[in-house]
Amino acid sequence: MASNPVLARLMRNGLVENSHHGSFCLSDDRGNVIAAGGDVERRIFPRSAIKSMQALALFSSGAVERFGLDARDIAIASASHHGEPAHVEAARALLAKTGCTEDDLRCGAHAPTNRDARNDLFASGLKPSPIHNNCSGKHAGMLAVARALGVPVRGYWQVDHPVQQLVKSHVQRLIGQQLLPGHCAIDGCSIPTYAAPLKSFALGFARMASGADIDREDRKASQAIFDAMLKNPFLVGGTGSFDSDAMAMFAGKLVCKIGAEGVYCGLLPRRGLGFALKCGDGNMLAARVMVAAMLSEHAEPDADQKDFLQKNQSVAVKNWRGLEVASMVSVSGDSGC
Repeated sequence: MASNPVLARLMRNGLVENSHHGSFCLSDDRGNVIAAGGDVERRIFPRSAIKSMQALALFSSGAVERFGLDARDIAIASASHHGEPAHVEAARALLAKTGCTEDDLRCGAHAPTNRDARNDLFASGLKPSPIHNNCSGKHAGMLAVARALGVPVRGYWQVDHPVQQLVKSHVQRLIGQQLLPGHCAIDGCSIPTYAAPLKSFALGFARMASGADIDREDRKASQAIFDAMLKNPFLVGGTGSFDSDAMAMFAGKLVCKIGAEGVYCGLLPRRGLGFALKCGDGNMLAARVMVAAMLSEHAEPDADQKDFLQKNQSVAVKNWRGLEVASMVSVSGDSGC
């Protein structure tokens, strides 16, 4: 079994405070590994990094056609949004199209990730609700799937519900792995999440990118999902989101999606390649500099894109007074401490 190299370090006053090990895989649609680091066979929970795979159920269930879902609806269903006004509006619009309400959401409530949106909410005297959850769009999409299938919305988040079974079938076909009960856990927003080898998720995104080894309807749906994300990158994340900024910067050459506990997945659509990355200790900032370094090396960036990625390979860490006290930096893979 390969050991995971150090791919990022937290530096404080020129000294290494923390070292972060990670693994990544860049794959083509036949499973050929184009580039890799660390243990790509190790099972990971992809968390929210595969929302675009899960969104295929919107198409196969007939929800897109039945409810007239547009690119904004599909983008918010594929998002981990920051709870800014545009995100809340988009999630509510998707719910309204299907006859569902915020009361139907079972993702749980948390304050908006975006500081300004959070402060505005509290200043208004309101409390966070499930619509502010960064997964509210995905849950609104899953409610749409339930409506389209003609099954109860109650329990739509549970592993044995038809919605989750349909989502599971799409993911396991794409990654070429059976998603087993013993590898199933509960995500932060309460839906099932399945662990599978890191390289399998890279393969799945490569298949979505190229259309290889998937049927015609999934091929069309994959293209529609990625087009929606690329046309609406702000909805996928928000202000300061690496995903939103990177997709806007690469202008159709990159789809990128974060997942909790240090995961990034995505694809290079024009090259038919998929990728998956995991920071071993789950540090989200470390994962960000890792994925920026990987893309700098393998995404064939132009000068402006290269500059953007380089800025994200060394990120200042500030204290509560706003002083720069440390930096998270990417490093070439090694096994040292």
